[in-house]
Amino acid sequence: MDDEMKPALINRRPFPGFRALLALLACALWLPISQTVHSQAQTPAAAPAPISNKHELVTPMRDGAKLATDVYLPEGKGPWPVILMRTPYNKAMQGAQSKQWTANGYVFAVQDCRGRFKSEGKYFPFMDDHLDGYDTVEWCAQATWSNGKIGMIGASAMGITANQASIMAPPHLVAMYVQVAPASAYQHAIYTGGIFRKELTEQWLMAQNAQDVLALTFQHYKDDGYVNIREGKLHWEQVQVPVYNWGGWYDIFEQGNIDNFAGLQTKGGGLAAGNQKLMMGPWGHGALAEVKYPANAGADLMGSMGKPTEPQRWFDYWLKGINNGMMDEPPVRYYVMGDLSDRAAPGNEWRTAAAWPPPAKITSYFLQPGGTLSEALVGATKSSDTYQYDPKNPVPTIGGALLFGKKGPLDQRPIGEREDVLKFVTAPLDAPVEITGKIFVELFAESDCPDTDWMAKLVDVYPDGTERLVLDNALRARFREGFDHEVFMQKAEVNKFKIDLWSTSLIFNRGHRIALHISSSNDPRFDPNPNTGRPMRADRETRVATNTIHHSKTYPSRILLPVVKSYEGKKMAAQ
Repeated sequence: MDDEMKPALINRRPFPGFRALLALLACALWLPISQTVHSQAQTPAAAPAPISNKHELVTPMRDGAKLATDVYLPEGKGPWPVILMRTPYNKAMQGAQSKQWTANGYVFAVQDCRGRFKSEGKYFPFMDDHLDGYDTVEWCAQATWSNGKIGMIGASAMGITANQASIMAPPHLVAMYVQVAPASAYQHAIYTGGIFRKELTEQWLMAQNAQDVLALTFQHYKDDGYVNIREGKLHWEQVQVPVYNWGGWYDIFEQGNIDNFAGLQTKGGGLAAGNQKLMMGPWGHGALAEVKYPANAGADLMGSMGKPTEPQRWFDYWLKGINNGMMDEPPVRYYVMGDLSDRAAPGNEWRTAAAWPPPAKITSYFLQPGGTLSEALVGATKSSDTYQYDPKNPVPTIGGALLFGKKGPLDQRPIGEREDVLKFVTAPLDAPVEITGKIFVELFAESDCPDTDWMAKLVDVYPDGTERLVLDNALRARFREGFDHEVFMQKAEVNKFKIDLWSTSLIFNRGHRIALHISSSNDPRFDPNPNTGRPMRADRETRVATNTIHHSKTYPSRILLPVVKSYEGKKMAAQ
C-alpha cells in the first residue's frame, strides 16, 4: 500500500479489528425507490436551520470533511420522517425522485459521497461509507425539519452505502430499502470464486477514475481480510433495523440480496431479526437483452398503478406507523421463471415463502460419457473428457450477470462448437422440472498446470435448439480449499472442485433439456487465468493448460439442482 494512503485507512478506523475497506464496485442503476479515532456514538455536528423546498446544505463529518447534501421538504409544517440516499453518481441526478417522497410527507435527502462532485475528501469507493453514513443519519435526525426517524434507500452503489451505514447502528436509523447490492465484497463483486470480475470491477473503477484503487485490488486477490468491513456475514449482528432486499435473477450482485436477507433474518440485532423482506424477480443490472418476460414480471416502483409503491409501503409502516398490512405478508416474494415461447407452460408467475430457500429435494444430475446428463450414476470406473485452454484464446462472454455488456439469458449458440467447451445435456424432459434455490457444480478434474479456472453454465435448451443461459459462475483451482490461501495442483492428481452457481427459480418446460457447459474461461466476465500460478497479473506470461474433467463411478462429477416440484401434464405434485 502506498504510504500516502495509510493515514486515511488507519485514522478513520471505527473500532479495533476493522481492516481498511477496499473499493467495491457497483453501477448507477436508478430505481425509484483523517483525525484521531472517534467513537461510533459521537454526537454529530450541529444540525442545519430549517429550509423550504430544496436546499443544498453542507454536512460535516467527524474528521472535518464537508459533504454536500440536497434536502427536499414537503409542503406544510414539519417535522417529518426522512428518506436518505448517499451516492457517488452526483446527487443532482437523483432529484427527480424527490417528488414521490415529499408528496407523501417525507423529507428526501441525497448526498454526494466523500470526494465526489461537490463533497470534500479523498474518494475511495465505499471506503468511508460506514462512518460517513452514520454521521449523516445522525445529522439528519437532529435537524428541525426531521422527526428523528430516518430511512435509507438505494440501488447498487447507493444500496452499498446504506448497508455500510447500517453496520454502525446509527441510533436514528429505523429501516432501509436496498436494491441490487452485494452482501460480500470479495465473493459477490470483486473476486467471485477467487477470479477477478474484469467486466464489472475493472471497467467500473476506470470509469470512476479510481486507478489507484484498482492497483490495490490486484494486491489483495486472496481473501486476506482487507475487505472485511464489506463482508456482511461479519456484521449482521450489529445491524439493528428491518431491511427490504430487492434483487434480480440476472443481476451482477444477485446472491447478495438473498444472503443479506437470510443473514439478517436470523442473526440481525434489535428489530432486524425476523423483520426482513426479500423480493427476487427476472431482472438484471439494467435491461435484459434478447428476451422479454410477461408484464406481470414488472415491479411498480414509481406508483404508476395508482397505489403506494413497495418502498413507500415499507417506510409508511416503519417510519410512520401505518398499519398497511406490510408485515402480515410472507417475508419472501419471488418470480418463478418459465418457458418464454409457450404461454401455456408453467412458471412466469410470483410465489411467496416463509423463508429462503423454499423446501426442495436436492437432486444430482451426473455428467455422463458422450456428453449426456442424467440422474443415473456412471457405472464405468474410468471416464473423462480432455480439452486445452489457451488464455490467449478465451471463450467469449455471452450474456449472464453483466454490468456493461448485453445481459440476461442470452442464447449460447454463437459461442460455436469450440473444443474447449464441454456440453452435457439431458434427454428431452417428459414433464416440467422446477428448481428454486442455490445450485452447485462438483467437478473431479485435473490439469497439467499448477493453476487454472473451472467455468460452469446452467443452460435451458429449448426444443428449437436455443440455449438460454440460466446461471454461470466459476472457481479458481488454487482456491479450492479456501479463498484465504492457495493450494496449487500437481500433474496427474485428480482434485474435487465445488463451484457455487448462486441461486435461481426456473421451470424447465416439458420437451426442454437441462444442460451443463464446462470450460476454463469466460472473458471478459472473468479475468482469464494465465495458468502459471503466479500472483494476480504479476506478468504477461501464459501457458496452455491441458484440462481433464472426470465423470465415472470413482469420480462422479455432477450438478446439484434444488427440485421443488415435479409435473405431470397440468397436474403438480410436491415431491
